[in-house]
Amino acid sequence: MPASLAAQRPLILGSTSRYRRELLARLRVPFTVSAPEVDETPQPDEAPRALALRLAHAKAQAVAAQHPQALVIGSDQVADLAGQPLGKPGTHERAVAQLRRMRGRTVLFQTAVAVVCAATGFAQTELATVEVRFRMLSDDEIERYLRAEQPYDCAGSAKSEGLGIALLDAIVSDDPTALVGLPLIHTCRLLRAAGLTLP
Repeated sequence: MPASLAAQRPLILGSTSRYRRELLARLRVPFTVSAPEVDETPQPDEAPRALALRLAHAKAQAVAAQHPQALVIGSDQVADLAGQPLGKPGTHERAVAQLRRMRGRTVLFQTAVAVVCAATGFAQTELATVEVRFRMLSDDEIERYLRAEQPYDCAGSAKSEGLGIALLDAIVSDDPTALVGLPLIHTCRLLRAAGLTLP
């Protein structure tokens, strides 16, 4: 497909995440946002990596079905602690429990991104895995951090782009935005493969 045609296709972010919206805006390509209607319940014995890949693809497909001419980006992130998925805590109490489980341990953040265009049949998904090593946090440190930043809408209960960086010993990644929720290096690669010209 000629790049000029792909460039004219609407670009849609299939996500309600403000973090993903802010990240995608860095590419300076016009886009709109559409909420995907996808059940995010893990399947029995589904590994965090497989869950992230499946949900990213499902979100992109769901929005693409409603906007067949558009290029649609879907993404999902699952925090993986020894093979067990950790979701968004939602409450202070669950965030405390998550951080207590993660202190002194390494957590893998599996961040998947999919790009789908129903009109052309393009559909590809990639995974960016980020290794995050948490410090041995005291209960007081956990409480102070959560009261200060309230990261209850973040998988793993910490925002590395904010004060949460102080909770960590190390981050190992080949895509620095993956931990925030949208791996832009992978996203750019998929968009170029779909024929979009990026600045």
